Amino acid sequence: MNIVLASNSPRRKELLGRIGIEEFEIISPNVDESVEDNLSPAEIVEQLSLRKAQAAAKKAGPDGLIIAADTVVALDGSVLGKPHDEADAFAMLSALSGREHHVYTGVTVLRGEEAVTQHEETAVTFRDIAPEEIWGYIATGEPMDKAGAYGIQERGALLVSGIHGDYFNVMGLPVFRLGRILSGFGVDLLLGDHP
Repeated sequence: MNIVLASNSPRRKELLGRIGIEEFEIISPNVDESVEDNLSPAEIVEQLSLRKAQAAAKKAGPDGLIIAADTVVALDGSVLGKPHDEADAFAMLSALSGREHHVYTGVTVLRGEEAVTQHEETAVTFRDIAPEEIWGYIATGEPMDKAGAYGIQERGALLVSGIHGDYFNVMGLPVFRLGRILSGFGVDLLLGDHP
């Protein structure tokens, strides 16, 4: 069985290695990420992770076990994507300051005609952040390629006062949920039943 990660994310690559999947191919599908306006954050990430898995499967061949994920940050039900520029990052981080938001990651495992898609939701609370701190964080460049304009695994951790749920979900791959889905495909990472 050939495991394929349908992502170029260094965080997702790292997390697969941490849970014992050390040999896998990377196919980064270029998919249309537009979705209908009336979808919930959970529906958005499930739809996009399935779309990514299906696109990667076309390139991977019939033996591929595809893992795909999509992550968004939602504040009061509104989705915050990656910032367009520094002003957009400032607006996002200012809105998140002193508030709880939710991180949703959809994850799809696909092999042949069988696909399982689920999502994980994690609540994250930011401390109150002074404007000069926000600009200092933006100056690191870290927020610019991340949903919600922060990365919890780097300096963004300095903004987080609390978390409820799967920490790894906030990094972009809910490893507990992924492990449960993989076990349904006969891949049990604790028993060593994997390539």
